[in-house]
Amino acid sequence: MPKPAQQDAPMILCHDSQEVYANRWMRVREDAVEFPGGARGIYGVVEKPDFVAIVPVDTAGRVHLVQQYRYPVQGRYWEIPQGSWEGSPGVDPEKIALAELREETGLRAGHLTRVGHLFAAYGFSNQGYHLYVATDLEQGEAEREPTESDMISQGFTVEQIRRMIAEGQIKDATTIAAFGYLLLVTDFASVFG
Repeated sequence: MPKPAQQDAPMILCHDSQEVYANRWMRVREDAVEFPGGARGIYGVVEKPDFVAIVPVDTAGRVHLVQQYRYPVQGRYWEIPQGSWEGSPGVDPEKIALAELREETGLRAGHLTRVGHLFAAYGFSNQGYHLYVATDLEQGEAEREPTESDMISQGFTVEQIRRMIAEGQIKDATTIAAFGYLLLVTDFASVFG
């Protein structure tokens, strides 16, 4: 197995950093950098808080997904429930996961298992996400925000989800990575029945 690179020694040096855009959800900065070997350049970085992603599995082994219109890609796609609390840094991710699940699907989880932490797109962003599996589900009313008014939720078998990924009905990288990660690091059959 390859030896991991030293985490605390910066390989790219930052000589100057300038904020070029900011709003409630993100900050974009341009860094003047020096690469190993002396070449200089500009690195664009999107700073966003970490989010949570939840794989809710009911007693029949169905996974509950949500679908909404995603403006940047001009389309509706299925994905696992996910979200963050931009205005509340430092909140326990488990608390956010339980709340986001309830908000988007109406499901209340009796049990939440943290599976791991992944980065969303570390080539240009520092944002990561905490991955959870939610079980012992109880259906309630969804508590969606006004921006989620077009959201729907539905349960699918793992086989249906495999077909949806293959057919392009699921294109969300977080969702696809979550299933791949669960396949590699868990007893997949015990998670999905």
